[in-house]
Amino acid sequence: MERLQKVIAQAGIASRRKAEEMIAQGRVCVNGEVMSEMGYKVKRGDVIEVDGKTIQKEDKVYFVMNKPKKSMCTSKDEFNRKTVVDLVECEERIFTVGRLDYDTSGVLILTNDGEFANEIIHPRYHLPKVYNLTINGILTPEEITHIKKGIVLDDGIKTLPAKLKMTEKDEKKNQCSFDLTIYEGRNRQIKRMMEALGYEVRRLHRKEIAFLKCSDLSQGEYRKLKPFEVQQLRSLATKGKMKSR
Repeated sequence: MERLQKVIAQAGIASRRKAEEMIAQGRVCVNGEVMSEMGYKVKRGDVIEVDGKTIQKEDKVYFVMNKPKKSMCTSKDEFNRKTVVDLVECEERIFTVGRLDYDTSGVLILTNDGEFANEIIHPRYHLPKVYNLTINGILTPEEITHIKKGIVLDDGIKTLPAKLKMTEKDEKKNQCSFDLTIYEGRNRQIKRMMEALGYEVRRLHRKEIAFLKCSDLSQGEYRKLKPFEVQQLRSLATKGKMKSR
């Protein structure tokens, strides 16, 4: 038997915390009865409904994709732009683990496992993410030090310390490229970090999430994650959570 909120999360409906909110709001029924007991354990054969719809237990699937530029990290787009979900041949209802901007390429995880997704994207888990980017200028030594120590973003929150490795300087074009490793995933974080220093990001590619890379995949290609990769990502997220306490 498993707790009700865990079953909802495993069905890909919402994260476990969101599922708890749904239960508290009276939006969840078990065998036709509204269930408000947070620790209720679901038995085999129980019929669970969320907002009047019966949830289906799906086989858990996990993919890694090299997200192409000019694609959306949503299941549907109001402007009919290409979505990454459309690129994956899969019967399960999958979604992206976090998001990359429309013009950003690189490592992207897709799954139908809500609990797994929450573990990977939550800022407190501190999974390293490596980006390669090009900006319209040349970073000064002082700015590089600033980035490494952490930058206060436009919302007043300071980023965690980062790692930076310069990969190219082009004085004629007045631009430079570098690898930037961050340990959180705030909304548009890389672009906002550069904006805080007065630069514009011309190109952005996510090279790695933890040990996971996409260098063997062309843009738009994907593959299934191996079971040991899924387990290793979970393990790294758990270790990151423990270190942040």
